[in-house]
Amino acid sequence: MDGNIVNIAGYRFVDLPDRDDLRQPFRDICSRLNLKGTILLAHEGINFFLAGVAESIDSYIDYIEQDSRFRDITLKKSVTNYQPFNRMNVRLKKEIISIGLDHIKPAEFTGQEITPTDFKQLLDDGEEILVLDTRNDYECRIGTFENSMELDIKSFRDFPRAVSEISDEYKDTPVVMFCTGGIRCEKASVVMMDAGFSNVKQLKGGILGYFEEVGGDHWDGDCFVFDQRVAVDPKLQETDVAQCFACRHPLTLEDQQSEHYVIGISCSYCIDRTNNQSKISHALPIEEGLHE
Repeated sequence: MDGNIVNIAGYRFVDLPDRDDLRQPFRDICSRLNLKGTILLAHEGINFFLAGVAESIDSYIDYIEQDSRFRDITLKKSVTNYQPFNRMNVRLKKEIISIGLDHIKPAEFTGQEITPTDFKQLLDDGEEILVLDTRNDYECRIGTFENSMELDIKSFRDFPRAVSEISDEYKDTPVVMFCTGGIRCEKASVVMMDAGFSNVKQLKGGILGYFEEVGGDHWDGDCFVFDQRVAVDPKLQETDVAQCFACRHPLTLEDQQSEHYVIGISCSYCIDRTNNQSKISHALPIEEGLHE
């Protein structure tokens, strides 16, 4: 595809009792604008990752802002010289980011935000805070904030269990939690407060918002993203991180040098699992990982 492709990601927790009725209109507008990506619709809100030419993206934004519930959604934007998505999906979901706790409703209550600038100032000053990475283990492996606590979880649904195992000595320590774009922290902050943590803040805009506002200070590595770019650096440029077609694990340049990495077949993270053909046939499309 010639020309630059604009990638946008956005979400909002908002009551959508008409979730089912919204699906076809979103399909129609995205088809007309030749957009690709994924839109998730749940009764708790909307979450989308889309890519297309600039004019189409602008038209999509104009369209959703006709509905006051979607007006002024904060968007993460980047540019690629190719279309990072293979198709267009509009899905009806129970949750736009799954944690499996019905009482957590960010549209009604969530934790306080801290801006990237204020968070960087805390790090610059060496303040005593717990910097908590709420993402999955494979994301943390690609990059994270210096001296952050990782929870070694395979899925966001594991987050409540992992929080219950954090030592009580941190209950009164100021906590700043972060994820890729902010959506997971909307729910994670409530889990933390329910668990008795007294001073919990979530990084506004997540890692990508931090990169946009203050750059890469105090960050080590790249940031995993849920599209074919796989990872971006603090300048929001695509990096050399690849993804195993068999198991979907992100692979650093060092991982790609492993004798177990065979493109389309296996990597060091899945070589000991089931036979190669089974791994490929059960691999999830990359859009299945949609969340931030």
